Amino acid sequence: MNTSQRPDEDLEIRHRTVDVGEVRLHIAEAGSGPLVVLLHGFPEFWYAWRRILPALAREGFHVVVPDMRGYGSSDKPEGIEPYGTQHLAADIAGLVRALGAPRASVVGHDWGAAVAWCFAMAHPELLERLVVINGPHPVRMLRDGWRSPRQLARSWYMFLFQLPDVPEYVMSRDNHAPLMKALREEVRGPNALDAAELELYREAFAAPGALTAMINYYRAALRRKSQVPARRVDAPVLVLWGDEDRHLGRELADPGADLAPDVRIVHFPGATHWIHHERPAFVTSEITAFLRQKGA
Repeated sequence: MNTSQRPDEDLEIRHRTVDVGEVRLHIAEAGSGPLVVLLHGFPEFWYAWRRILPALAREGFHVVVPDMRGYGSSDKPEGIEPYGTQHLAADIAGLVRALGAPRASVVGHDWGAAVAWCFAMAHPELLERLVVINGPHPVRMLRDGWRSPRQLARSWYMFLFQLPDVPEYVMSRDNHAPLMKALREEVRGPNALDAAELELYREAFAAPGALTAMINYYRAALRRKSQVPARRVDAPVLVLWGDEDRHLGRELADPGADLAPDVRIVHFPGATHWIHHERPAFVTSEITAFLRQKGA
């Protein structure tokens, strides 16, 4: 896969592979200063943050964006169990340690947000601040999301993904047309993905083992094995939420004080699930202001 594109020609984005323990992750990085890790969701890869990565780096942060395990150019373990949240959170802990940082602020979108929440619960000693973008707390999703008929209807694909082989067949047909259609139609506005960008995604989907690995996140999520135990997140948390999300209800933005007592929630009326694409400048501004706050 060609991952050498530079979204900002004035700032070098460097690429390398890092051994984080169980797997090796490809990362894109730029800048220097306090460590900020950006985690993409389904069905993306590091390129999802191509606008926000350099913008945060210019604000004085060392910004690191991995291809999550199973995605892009990172390792793709076989089987379902390796995609449990204990393993996914451990990848981020291993990445922070491999980069030599005592702590990191972590920003996650979609599945990246779920992993960010799990990292915060499993490795609080490594977390500075947490930002989640259109990604409910896993406990809130299990406790409330699955009790809502409307949310169950929104999440229909999660149940399709539990089947063996069928999801891979459906998602890969016609050269990954269903995934391409979703990205093409759901990301709105002037920053909608163009033909060249969509081809980069198609190339990522077609990497050997990638599609099964991506779907295995969902298969593992509904199994108890290798899941991060629930615990309160005491670090400061910022939630950014596009209210026109067709996959997740607006009510899921608030994790609840029992799960995260220090939370600020910013709703984006008119923005969708893909606000990091649609409003990168505003998202960058909110993240930067939050990360620069002093104290707990």
